[in-house]
Amino acid sequence: MRIAVAGGTGRIGRLVVAHLDREGHEAVSLSRGEGVDLLTGVGLRQRLQDVDAVIDATNPPVSDIADAEHAFATITRNLLIAKAEAGVGHHVALSIAALDDVAGNAHYYGKRAQEREVAAGAVPYTIVRATQFHDFPAMIAEWTVVDGEAIVPPLLLQPIAPADVAAALVDAATAGPVSGSFDVAGPRTEDAVDMARRTLAVRGQDLPLRAAWRGAALGVEFAGEVLLPAAGARLAPTSFDDWLAAGAL
Repeated sequence: MRIAVAGGTGRIGRLVVAHLDREGHEAVSLSRGEGVDLLTGVGLRQRLQDVDAVIDATNPPVSDIADAEHAFATITRNLLIAKAEAGVGHHVALSIAALDDVAGNAHYYGKRAQEREVAAGAVPYTIVRATQFHDFPAMIAEWTVVDGEAIVPPLLLQPIAPADVAAALVDAATAGPVSGSFDVAGPRTEDAVDMARRTLAVRGQDLPLRAAWRGAALGVEFAGEVLLPAAGARLAPTSFDDWLAAGAL
C-alpha cells in the first residue's frame, strides 16, 4: 500500500515510516521538509496523489487550550479536505486512551477537537487510542525538578512502547476503516513513581524523586485507574521491563 504519514518526521511518525518500510509498504511523509504545511494545507493535495490511507501522528506544539483546539482541528480539517479531493479512502488518527474521562491539559482538549473533526468528516476513519508511553513518568520527573528534586504523582498506568504504537497504527491503516476507535495498551499495569525511578537508573541519571500530587505536572483527576485502557483493548507485546532491558530509549 501507499500510505501517507502526517508528522512523519516526529517521534511516532518516524517509527511509523520505518515500520511501513519494513512491511513492504510505500511511506509518504507529510512534513515541512517535503513542502507540506499542515496548518495551511499547502502542498497536501499533491503529496496525497495515489495514496491509499493517511496516518495522522502529528503532535503540534501548543501553548494553551484554545491554541491546542485550533491546531489539532485545523490540521485535521486540512487533511480530510485534501484526502477527499485526492480520493484517499481511509484516515487513521492517533489519540489517547481514556481521553473522555478527564478534562486533562491542553493536549487533551486538542485531541478531543481532533477526534470530533475526524468523526464528522466524510472520509472513513479509524481512531487508535494509545495509553501513555513507557518513558512518560521519566518525562514527568524532568518537568518538575525543583531544588534538585523531582515530583512524580502516584499514577497507575498500563504503558506502551512507542514502537508498538507505530505498529498498531500501521495495522489499522492496512486493515481498513472501522469508523470508530479502539484502545491499544501495553501488557500490564505499572506504578508511575517506580517507572520513573527505574528509567532514570537505567539512563544513569541521579535525580531524587518524591511521590506527591502537590506540585506535580498532573492533577488528582488522573488518580486511580482513570488512565487505564477500556475493556477489550488490544494489548501490545513490549512490557516495561522489556523496554528497560533494551536501554529505555
